[in-house]
Amino acid sequence: MGKKSRVKTQKSGSGATTTASPKEMMNLISELLQKCSSPAASSGKEWEEYIQIRSLVEKIRKKQKGLSTVFEGSREDSFADLMSWAQENGASCDGFTITNFGTEGYGLRTTRDIKAEELFLWVPRKMLMTVESAQNSVLGPIYSQDRILQAMGNVTLALHLLCERGDPASFWSPYIRSLPQEYDTPLYYQQEDVQLLLGTQAVQDVLNQYKNTARQYAYFYKLVQTHPAASKLPLKDGFSFDDYRWAVSSVMTRQNQIPTVDGSRVTLALIPLWDMCNHTNGLITTGYNLEDDRCECVALQDYKENEQIYIFYGTRSNAEFVIHNGFFFQDNAHDRVKIKLGVSKSERLYAMKAEVLARAGIPASCVFALHCNDPPISAQLLAFLRVFCMTEEELKDYLLGERAINKIFTLGNSDFPVSWENEIKLWTFLETRAALLLKTYKTTSEVDRSILEKPDLSLHTRLAVQLRLAEKQILENASASGRAKRLQFQKKLDEGAPLPQFEESDIALLENNDPDAKLPVILHKLEEVEEGQGIEEEEPLLNGGKGDYGMGTGANGEIYLINNFKKIRKISL
Repeated sequence: MGKKSRVKTQKSGSGATTTASPKEMMNLISELLQKCSSPAASSGKEWEEYIQIRSLVEKIRKKQKGLSTVFEGSREDSFADLMSWAQENGASCDGFTITNFGTEGYGLRTTRDIKAEELFLWVPRKMLMTVESAQNSVLGPIYSQDRILQAMGNVTLALHLLCERGDPASFWSPYIRSLPQEYDTPLYYQQEDVQLLLGTQAVQDVLNQYKNTARQYAYFYKLVQTHPAASKLPLKDGFSFDDYRWAVSSVMTRQNQIPTVDGSRVTLALIPLWDMCNHTNGLITTGYNLEDDRCECVALQDYKENEQIYIFYGTRSNAEFVIHNGFFFQDNAHDRVKIKLGVSKSERLYAMKAEVLARAGIPASCVFALHCNDPPISAQLLAFLRVFCMTEEELKDYLLGERAINKIFTLGNSDFPVSWENEIKLWTFLETRAALLLKTYKTTSEVDRSILEKPDLSLHTRLAVQLRLAEKQILENASASGRAKRLQFQKKLDEGAPLPQFEESDIALLENNDPDAKLPVILHKLEEVEEGQGIEEEEPLLNGGKGDYGMGTGANGEIYLINNFKKIRKISL
């Protein structure tokens, strides 16, 4: 946002002032690695574990003061070089420029009118920082021998970025100098800002992110200092936690999936210039053209001269935006909170319920989502709750009754209730569960709104409170929706209204106006995912969140839509 970066480049041996001997630092690093590699903290002890890990990290950071690499001048000074470098290497630079948009940070501004769906930006592969370019760099020898780097493309990109930043002659120097010096991801939060998230659905992801990053840093610090292949790395004489935190944040706010050269698989990449675009609601408009071997972006809408160009990052919740991108999007039509539900294995009807759910393609235990809009539940969650609340007779009917197989297809369709009693029970359950979740927060929505009215809040405090409030609003909406539905179906029952009957032609229709809502539940892609899914080693390293993937249609020059695993919209510079 225009704040000046620190004014000189400091490295060990050139102005750095470390106060720890190599042995003392290695002991601290070993202690950190051991702490971060221990089994997950028991329930209720996660915050205590976070405090212990953070305390060790702060000890290390204190002893590394002055060690980090920092470029001279302001970030804005680098944009002219970035544009020149992009143009020299075949990127499109006509029609836009880089501009400071205040609270939104830097973005692209049009210098002429651009029509919706007009191809206005392309970036050739040679400009991208990818896992493949890392393999062909000074990092290659270690990559070929380290299983973590081989398994974790995002970690490879982070170290690739650091190695190139340490090389003044790097091909990517104009791009790297244009990156923020700091980010607004929770890795940069003060402890009191993280504490504001206690009791939220998002806090565990925030704590895991910090633990994972600290573990990665400790592991790679030891690797850099001890591995024979690391002797030529620019990191050898100076690899601070702040450096790694910066690299991790750069990657998780910007990485995208692109196809490999032959189109046979996907790889991770940083895409210079394009990653300056800020987010708005809409559709994904970026793809990869294999024939021309370049990333391409078409305009999301009509733009007049001097307007900001936006792209759509994907259907992400505000928790994902805050944790992995460093901003809160006020008008997020896709905001949601996670809710973990499961049928107890000790329940007498467990086997029957699990079987009905299995036939519908739904796990007996799953992390679902409550949405910010109406209805607050998806077709999958509706189907789960219906089965969850079924009586023994209703279960038998869906397992053995007439047209039982066809009935499975209607479980996610709001037009065809199992029974009025079942609808009353499921909506009562939702109303009660949402209300109970609201009681786990340490503040009310009213308190959060009053906090946000204060003009002197730090950005990170504001982000934490905004996220906390958004979660409560979703739960309040879900509870209110549950109550309204409960009363609606109670009235149906009291009036003796007949249950709607489905015809054979109806069985494939699901609820809502979803684009895929005409698919049967068992063929509908589950939008809810099991906790922990995504890219992992034994545990997630960068924990970068999950993106939204478009369709790739082949290896003969077709357009591949990129996973818009994108950049921060708001930067603290």
